Amino acid sequence: MRSLAPAEPQSDTRRWVALALLCTAFFMVILDVAVVNVDADPALERRYGEKVPVLAHGENELCHYRLDPAAVTAYLSKFR
Repeated sequence: MRSLAPAEPQSDTRRWVALALLCTAFFMVILDVAVVNVDADPALERRYGEKVPVLAHGENELCHYRLDPAAVTAYLSKFR
């Protein structure tokens, strides 16, 4: 017979992590975000060099090395 005791906290944590990963993946699909391996493309490697990771939209480089929330917000505000 199955126990009706509450689930272990670890299993709840894993469920939240799984939900967060699924939501993030869905959000990336909505925004049409792609992760590109810069090192695998010679043209991109020449363009960005050591500035990896880089966040870009088309030809517009938004930030590199670290996420710059102010730069991303300013760029996205142009589309409102």
